[in-house]
Amino acid sequence: MDTFIQKLKIIVGEKSIRDRVLFVLLALVVFRALAAVPIPGVDALVLEQFFSNNQFLGLMNIFSGGGLANLSIIMLGVGPFITASIIMQLMTIMSPKLKAMYSEEGETGRARFTQYSRLLTLPLAILQAFGFLSLLRSQGVLTGLSAEEFILNVIIVAAGSVLLLWLGELVTEYGIGNGVSIIIFAGIVAALPTSISQFLFNFDASQVPLLVGFVVAALAITYGVVVMTQAERQVPITHAKQVRGGQTYGGTTSYLPLRLNQAGVIPIIFALSILLFPQMLLNILLSFNDGDAVASWQEHITAFLNNQVLYAAVYFLLVFVFTFFYTTVTFDPDAMSKNLQRTGAFIPGVRPGTHTSAYLGRLIARLTFTGALFLGVIAVLPMIMQILTQVQTLAIGGTALLIAVSVVIDIVRRVDSQVSLRQY
Repeated sequence: MDTFIQKLKIIVGEKSIRDRVLFVLLALVVFRALAAVPIPGVDALVLEQFFSNNQFLGLMNIFSGGGLANLSIIMLGVGPFITASIIMQLMTIMSPKLKAMYSEEGETGRARFTQYSRLLTLPLAILQAFGFLSLLRSQGVLTGLSAEEFILNVIIVAAGSVLLLWLGELVTEYGIGNGVSIIIFAGIVAALPTSISQFLFNFDASQVPLLVGFVVAALAITYGVVVMTQAERQVPITHAKQVRGGQTYGGTTSYLPLRLNQAGVIPIIFALSILLFPQMLLNILLSFNDGDAVASWQEHITAFLNNQVLYAAVYFLLVFVFTFFYTTVTFDPDAMSKNLQRTGAFIPGVRPGTHTSAYLGRLIARLTFTGALFLGVIAVLPMIMQILTQVQTLAIGGTALLIAVSVVIDIVRRVDSQVSLRQY
């Protein structure tokens, strides 16, 4: 407790840290103000009904930072940038030049790679805005709009997404933590009062035992998410002894940390993007062609998204598969083995070269399997809770919880590192 108070005094007293924290808070105020500005032509009653009957849009609302629920000018949130980043990551598989830029050129290469993702964000924002607004117009949520007004709304929504991306970049540069993650986190936290008020409004005294069980489950799940997020396998690394100029170097032992969840929330975002794409594509086709075939496909996809069991099963499978896929893309056992061999390091009991590569490959495969199961369960957790409790308001948003925990841990680490520099 004394240590916490001491660190808090340093945060308040140190101008550089205090300014960064205040900048983050100011950016969040601006973000919530933008999220409260709706686009023209919204029928609020139809919108509320539409959202209540579509769980998928509720999940997408998480990544929009809460702006999708009231169709604000930032309704897409940072979703287009996330999609652009995913596409660029996939491009590294097909383009050796992009892979070299991302993996071998250091911070300069990663900065260029991120810049390409930003440039791709604008066309994706326009495409997603057109698809979402076409869907909402077909469902009667947007009414009384001419073609020019509709196009203007598309431009406004796309510009809002780019504006939010710029705000996130400012938070990353002048604040603490990753700006995009903090914006998503703010949207999750902003939705809590609404969820609590809905539960209290529908509260019944007979549900007290259920409520107690829910609180216990929520605490247990939160603890599990924290543990699984921070869990890692420490592989011992020994550095070979070298004699230079009569002095001995090396001979020390360190660890190679392999995280249980290498992919973070990226597989969940991958899965959501795949589930969203057919719906968005059909909405775009419907805006140009009112044929029966396209309308029939849209009905089938909508029915699938509203089928809780089938949707949960496909969602779980996609998250599981994408966890392995992303880990394979980002973690290269061969490159890791070569780096260890180049620096004169080795894993005790394992021969350098191909044997080390095979050992790391088997180890990361086992870790990824456990991490994939964890992410899959987290993704479908709200559906599981609703099936067990039969109460719609008692559902723990696993995806939102995972994001919130990851962001809080990252911010705490960054603040702690800043404070530690001032302590010594």
